Amino acid sequence: MTETLLSFGHGFSARGLARLLLPQGWRVIGTTRSADKAARLAAMGVEPLIWPGNDPSAALDAATHVLVSAAPDAVGDPVLCELGDAIAARAGQFRWVGYLSTTGVYGDHGGEWVDEDSPLTPATERGKARVAAEAEWRAIPGLPLHIFRLAGIYGPGRGPFEKVRQGTARRIIKPGQVFSRIHVDDIAQVLAASIAHPNTGRAYNLCDDDPAPPEDVIAHAAHLLGLPVPPAEDFATAEMTPMARSFYAESKKVRNDRIKNELGVMLIHPDYRTGLASLLAIENAGIPDA
Repeated sequence: MTETLLSFGHGFSARGLARLLLPQGWRVIGTTRSADKAARLAAMGVEPLIWPGNDPSAALDAATHVLVSAAPDAVGDPVLCELGDAIAARAGQFRWVGYLSTTGVYGDHGGEWVDEDSPLTPATERGKARVAAEAEWRAIPGLPLHIFRLAGIYGPGRGPFEKVRQGTARRIIKPGQVFSRIHVDDIAQVLAASIAHPNTGRAYNLCDDDPAPPEDVIAHAAHLLGLPVPPAEDFATAEMTPMARSFYAESKKVRNDRIKNELGVMLIHPDYRTGLASLLAIENAGIPDA
């Protein structure tokens, strides 16, 4: 039987995994909401499924593995809202199910360390919705569920360089503020390692080894480009959208020991310095974004 990944919300992270699986002979079916995006997926070797819109029953029947990237909305998890019964009925068919969550489920820890056993105390509505979605997926009997809590994602086409070049990058200073982050290549290799060594019910933090203040990342990007470091702005007085300000409501350092010890992962980009250097090398080589 051909190993078939059904990817709900086939976006940036899922495309990274597909780049690893397709050369191994996998069939990858990815859902998207538009015909334009469907055409781009097809060009990458992914079988596009416009959903919501088309009936996903055949794709569900074919799937040996399922990846869920779609974020919860005001109603709840969009996949379970529409397909919860169908997924539960096929729980024994799947060999692996991965749910992409966020480290936002841990809430604010005042810059201290958290791991997968830390309490889930989200401070934002987005984090609370993720905690509820995790619980809803866990409640499906017999589902071989694996939860991946992702830190801030970056990768080709998603880095700070363009804003630094345009002079729109901002160095917002909030004392004690740290964020964890993860390169898309490392997300892909962790998911592939979990598929190869499933451990049903397990949760994994996906982040690099160096949680750091966001202003340090911007400054390093400027140094790599040979451009002036953007001036510092005090968080208390900086003009920011409510969404942007909400990201500063939580400060924590996220441990990633479990992906190393249980899945044998060696990070490709263990810190933002190596990650940004790689992004710039890709840009300079003229390699198109995936």
